[in-house]
Amino acid sequence: MACISRQNVGKYIYLYESVSFRDQDGRPRNKKVSIGKIDPVTGKPVFKKEYLERMAAAGTPIEQEAPSIPRETLEIARNILASNKRYGSMCLFLKLANSINLLPLLQNAFSVQFREIFTLACFLVESQEPLLYCKEWLSQTESMPLLNSTLSSQRISELLTAMTENQRDEFYSSWIEQAQENEFIALDITSISSYSQLLESSEWGYNRDHEDLPQINLCMLFGEGSRLPIYQTSYRGSLKDVTTLRTALEEVTSLIPGCAIRIVMDKGFYSRKNIDEMLNPDRPVHFLVSVPFTSALAKKQVESVQKDIHDLDYTIPTPDGGIQGIHKVRTWHTDKRNAKLHVHIYLNSVRQVTERTKLYTYITELKREALKNPVNPQYTAEFKKYLIIRNASKSSEGLTVNVRKDVIAKKMQTCGWMVLLSDSVDNAEEALTIYRAKDVVEKSFSRLKNTLDLNRLRVHNDERMENKLFISFIALLLISELHQRMLRGGLYKTYTMHELLLKVRKLRVARLNGKRIVQPISKEQHEIFKALGFEDPVG
Repeated sequence: MACISRQNVGKYIYLYESVSFRDQDGRPRNKKVSIGKIDPVTGKPVFKKEYLERMAAAGTPIEQEAPSIPRETLEIARNILASNKRYGSMCLFLKLANSINLLPLLQNAFSVQFREIFTLACFLVESQEPLLYCKEWLSQTESMPLLNSTLSSQRISELLTAMTENQRDEFYSSWIEQAQENEFIALDITSISSYSQLLESSEWGYNRDHEDLPQINLCMLFGEGSRLPIYQTSYRGSLKDVTTLRTALEEVTSLIPGCAIRIVMDKGFYSRKNIDEMLNPDRPVHFLVSVPFTSALAKKQVESVQKDIHDLDYTIPTPDGGIQGIHKVRTWHTDKRNAKLHVHIYLNSVRQVTERTKLYTYITELKREALKNPVNPQYTAEFKKYLIIRNASKSSEGLTVNVRKDVIAKKMQTCGWMVLLSDSVDNAEEALTIYRAKDVVEKSFSRLKNTLDLNRLRVHNDERMENKLFISFIALLLISELHQRMLRGGLYKTYTMHELLLKVRKLRVARLNGKRIVQPISKEQHEIFKALGFEDPVG
């Protein structure tokens, strides 16, 4: 016969199955087998797995209650879970900021709010979400030291009101002074649309995204060597590029008096007035600008080199196959003086053939459409531009369609050609290299709109708009520095920037009894930080 007995061993009570029997000599014996113990918290038995299986097989199953967890253990677990947060991405952002000396300049300008501004910028880079979702992100992410804010939507709204123009200018002044380089600064403008009717700066104008909405214009200056943003400023949406150049340059020079400026611009900034302004001896600006073929200057320069451009001596090797380039010196007449300017004329023969084939194909398809339906409203403007359509009773189609060959010939005169104008760059290959590096601004505008929540302005007054743009500028600094380090480290072969941030942010940290415990870094995370030029995160 079997029974269960208890036996005290120290502070625990163990359970035994006792079986009484008689041996072969008839003497009583007892056999004990350990089958479990008493839970010290609940006082209920906790049986071993083998005993439960044996009883179930014998047809007398026992319901086993789950063992309790000691209160001390539960409390420790709750504390660890409550304080367990993502740590890797914020650690990376701090390393990036330190590498470009960002935080001291930000703190100097925004002594009270700089931690909140930096945290919001980090949120934009990692999450690519609107600012109103920052509170939830911050609850799962270890913030920078001494950040005493949850950054709720109400607090963000207060922050966007509290930041002042003087504080922004103080930061820009320090940043420009630190970032001054003896090189060209790329300058360009983009438009940002808004649904709000309360923004004074939001006006109708040429929308670069082809959206039927009012907009503001955002002008950005980038260092072509550092490839970091240097300055940004916004303008009313109705203003054109050519009218904003001098204002942008005056803002920079007023922030840093005596700052030597060397600007590279696309053809949207070309005008005689702008060139005259930059040649002003009282406040000269060194420049390299693309000249549009709507100007007589560009057409004349192309005509002047038509016969010589194909000479072997004018070949410039490039990664995409090479182009022809000629340097000329021309006199520019202004009211105050006559200046010698450097004109660089380029011909990309491959592009010329490609554009010609594309144009001829388009005109052929357009002609066929006209024969099918000469009044098709979808093509009215294009028909008028490229074709001559006449009624003809003798024709089987009832009309004749001829191509305006003079228009085609005029368009082909500039296919594959480019003209650059500079006051200081006297080498065609160097000028081409400088101008092509300007794409840093175009790519940054793409990041602003697609990554940093600036495809729409979700604010309702100009001051909040300027402060949101400023926070995005800080985020763009982090993205630009990370981008350069990913390029140098060859990380784009394995990750996109978003994928890299997802890998890094898996590193977690917890706090227990005031002690900070960092999760061990994985081999993959170690390789990422190493390729970026940083030491591994430490506790």
